[in-house]
Amino acid sequence: MKGKIILCRCEDVTLADLLASIAHGYDDIEEVKRYTGFGTGPCQGKECLSLVATLLAEHSGRAPAEVAPFTSRPPMAPTSFAHYAALERLDPGPHRRPGTAPAEDADSADAGDPVAPDPGGP
Repeated sequence: MKGKIILCRCEDVTLADLLASIAHGYDDIEEVKRYTGFGTGPCQGKECLSLVATLLAEHSGRAPAEVAPFTSRPPMAPTSFAHYAALERLDPGPHRRPGTAPAEDADSADAGDPVAPDPGGP
């Protein structure tokens, strides 16, 4: 078969990557994950885990049931949106769009509206 066979679309892991990891002696799903990066993208293995595990079993001479899924490691605690909103108050910096009011004026009625040029300016 010609061409690149993608196993993990999120991290662009190919069949060749899987076979290389097996050739290097990585025959555990956790080791293959660390070697190739599969299962670390946005889907967190939901799309590729079963395929990679099946192929790993096939190419390492084991039954698919012997290949345990990798350990899911979600964040220690969810991050609230209030935390992210507070970041603007901590560091308003240059993150604003040019021509918008500064974050300190957030309580005013025209906050976020374009700043009118100073008529007495240069």
